[in-house]
Amino acid sequence: MRYLALLALSFPLLTQCQGASTLPAGFHAVRNLDYVGLGNQRQMLDLYLPDAKADKPHPLVVYIHGGGWETGSKDEADVLAELIKGGTPYAGASINYRLTDQAPWPAQIHDCKAAIRWLRAHAQEYNLDPDKIAVFGISAGGHLVSMLGVTGGVKELEGTLGQHLDQSSRVSCVLDFCGPSNFLTFGGKGSVIDPDDPKGAMAKLIGGPLKDRQDVARNASPVTYITPDDAPFLIIHGDKDPLVPYAQATEFDAALEADHIPSTLLTGTDGGHVFLSGPLFERMNAFNARHLQGKNVQIPEGAVPSK
Repeated sequence: MRYLALLALSFPLLTQCQGASTLPAGFHAVRNLDYVGLGNQRQMLDLYLPDAKADKPHPLVVYIHGGGWETGSKDEADVLAELIKGGTPYAGASINYRLTDQAPWPAQIHDCKAAIRWLRAHAQEYNLDPDKIAVFGISAGGHLVSMLGVTGGVKELEGTLGQHLDQSSRVSCVLDFCGPSNFLTFGGKGSVIDPDDPKGAMAKLIGGPLKDRQDVARNASPVTYITPDDAPFLIIHGDKDPLVPYAQATEFDAALEADHIPSTLLTGTDGGHVFLSGPLFERMNAFNARHLQGKNVQIPEGAVPSK
């Protein structure tokens, strides 16, 4: 529970939103779309679609919520609204996935991949561009979007959920906000989370303490799967994060670059576990414009204000 308490202090939006997220002006929502077909609320998504008719399909920004894999909801998508509003050509989606009280790993990535396949299969119906899908996640959601970015060709993580197994689960680009990247190097200094705590969030995800579940921890770590055909990454992490050590970001960024994957690391100056600032949103928007619209914009790497 200490994880959740600290998360609430770090970013109240993630834990205090009780209803559906605020829609940006000029958008309407299509809610509770069942991407698996079994009627499970944890396997549904919401779409945020522009009201105005468009000549071309909309690039899509998909949000995956945080909460230590044990709490959270697709309704907590106010940050997604910030990325799609303001006259941009994007549509948005926010997805639920099974939490650890329903199923341990790899259920979470199976759900996320099923959601991407569903979105791609229904792209024409909702005027979405199936070839331009960004994924954005915070904390546990950052971990899951990172997994999507590096496992597009990993069959054993696809699962068999839904009616659209013929569709790809690959994504165009990834915005990873303070997500864990390597559970095997998570322990030690830099985090209040004990990966060997049998009642902790990580143990609930991988089915037991890290010391007893090394193989599952490796299987659940994005750094395990990096190949040269992976999606470009924007990694955002506070240098004072008390939950997910900043070293997780630097290790992942270096591993991506070693395999020649475009990776930009933004370091929140004195940033805790999740932070928001105007300059950060500017760089996030520039990243999406580059990879979803093909604009020749630069995303300055390095320090970014956390307030």
